[in-house]
Amino acid sequence: MSTASVAKPPAKQPAAGRRRISLPVLLLAIAGVLVLISLVRVITGADGITSTGQMSTALKLAVPIGLAGLGGLWAERAGVVNIGLEGMLILGTWFGAWAGFQWGPWVGVLFGILGGALGGLLHAIVTVTFNVNHIVSGVALNILALGVTRYLATFAFEGEEGGTSKQSPPVESLGDFSVPGLSDWLMELNGKHWFLVSDLAGLLGGLFTNLSPLTVVAVAMVPLSWWVLWRTSFGLRLRSCGENPIAAESLGVNVYKYKYLAVIISGGFAGLGGAFLSLVASNIYLEGQTGGRGYIGLAAMIFGNWMPGGLALGAGLFGYTDSLKLRGGGTNVHALLLLLAILLVIGAIYLAWRKRYVPAAITAAVSALMFLWYGLTDEVPNQVVTATPYVVTLLVLSLSAQRLRMPKADGMPYRRGQGK
Repeated sequence: MSTASVAKPPAKQPAAGRRRISLPVLLLAIAGVLVLISLVRVITGADGITSTGQMSTALKLAVPIGLAGLGGLWAERAGVVNIGLEGMLILGTWFGAWAGFQWGPWVGVLFGILGGALGGLLHAIVTVTFNVNHIVSGVALNILALGVTRYLATFAFEGEEGGTSKQSPPVESLGDFSVPGLSDWLMELNGKHWFLVSDLAGLLGGLFTNLSPLTVVAVAMVPLSWWVLWRTSFGLRLRSCGENPIAAESLGVNVYKYKYLAVIISGGFAGLGGAFLSLVASNIYLEGQTGGRGYIGLAAMIFGNWMPGGLALGAGLFGYTDSLKLRGGGTNVHALLLLLAILLVIGAIYLAWRKRYVPAAITAAVSALMFLWYGLTDEVPNQVVTATPYVVTLLVLSLSAQRLRMPKADGMPYRRGQGK
C-alpha cells in the first residue's frame, strides 16, 4: 500500500480547559472584582474590607504561605513533590528563633533558611537517591520536624527568661518602615471612603505601610524565581528534569544534581517562611505556630498552576481571608457573603451562556442561599470567621482544577540511566 493513501491522523486540538488566560483578560477580571468589592463596601458599610490596615495585615499573613508555595514550586518543577513543606517551615521557625535569640534577628533569618534547607536535603536524599514515595517522605519529614523541634526546645529554651519547652524567649525585632509621604497620602485617601478610588488606595497603602525588611525580601523572591526558572539556562535544565528527566539526561543534564539543588532551595524558601513567622509575625517561637501554612502554601502553588505569579495571587487570597478574623471579624466576613452571592450569580449566567444548564441551576441555587444568609443575619459566628480561609482555599482549588497543568514527571520515580 502506498504511504500516500494512508490518511494522516488529525492534528490534536488543545483541550478547552487548557487555554491560557491572556494578560488583558486577567487584568480585566481583576478590575471587575475590585469594582464589585468596592460596590459591596458601599452597600454594606464594611469599610474595613479594603482598609490599609486590613491589606497590611493580609500581606504579613501571606508572606510565609507564599514562601512555602515558592518552595513547593522549585521542588515540583524539578519533579519532586514536596509535602514536607510544613516540616521545613517548622524547622525554620525553631532555628530562626533560637539563633535570633542568641545572635540577633538577621542571624536568625540565616539559620532559619539553613534549617529549612536541612529538611530539604533530607527529603532529597530519601526521594531522589533512595526513590522512596514522595508523599510518604514528606509526611514523615513533617512528623520528624515536629518531634525534633520539641526535643530541642526543651534544652534550648527552658530556664531562659520567658522561655519554656514550647516557646522561646522574646527575640529582637527586625523593625518596620513605611514609605515616607506615599504611605500617609494613601491612608488619607483610603479614609475618605470614595467609591473604587479609596479601595485602590487601601490596597496600595498596605504595600507601603508598616513593612518589615524581610517582607520586601520575600516579595522580591517571586519575580526573581520567575526569572531564574524561565529566563536562565540553569532554570531550563531544572524544569526539564520535571518534564522529561530521561530526555534531559540524554542531553547531558545531571538530573540528580538538579533535583537535589531544587529540593534544597525549596527547603530554604520554606525555612525563610518559618523564620518570618518567629521573627516578624510574632517575635517568638511557639510550638504549632505554623498552623498548616506549609499545606496551604502547596495549595496556593497548585492554584497558581505551578507559576510564581499565580502562586503569589493564591497566597494573597488566603492571607486576606485569614486577616479578616484579626480585623473586623464577623462584620467583614458577613459583607463578603454578599460579594460571594454576586459572584455566584455571574457564574450562573456564564454557565447558562455556555449551555451548561444543570451546573448553572446549582450555582444559582447556592447564590440564592448566600443572599438569604446575608439578608437574615447581621454578623456571622466566630466559627465561620475562623474557617473562612480554609473554605476559600477549597473553593478556589475546586473552581480552578480544570485549568491545571502540573509538570509531566512530577512525583514519578527516576533512576540514573533508566532511559538506556
